[in-house]
Amino acid sequence: MLTTDDVYKAAHLARLSLAEDKAATTTQAIANILDLVDQMQSLDTTDIEPMAHPMDATQRLRIDEVTEVNQRELLQSQAPAVEQGLFLVPRVIE
Repeated sequence: MLTTDDVYKAAHLARLSLAEDKAATTTQAIANILDLVDQMQSLDTTDIEPMAHPMDATQRLRIDEVTEVNQRELLQSQAPAVEQGLFLVPRVIE
């Protein structure tokens, strides 16, 4: 069973603020969603073929054509550090 404390903990982890007057309704809404997920997971889908989209529709795509000129050299000439055609940036991951 989902409690209001669980919702507060999840909100804290997600860095979301949760007003006290909305805590009960938010807890109930999340509990309803989780109940629906449980219902869907309990269905037997062994004979159902997976599908990417419920409609057999094709997307109309535009022609893939270049609309801007290549400005790599101009942009890299203004960059603080470039090596072998790549922008060099400070390391952010140790």
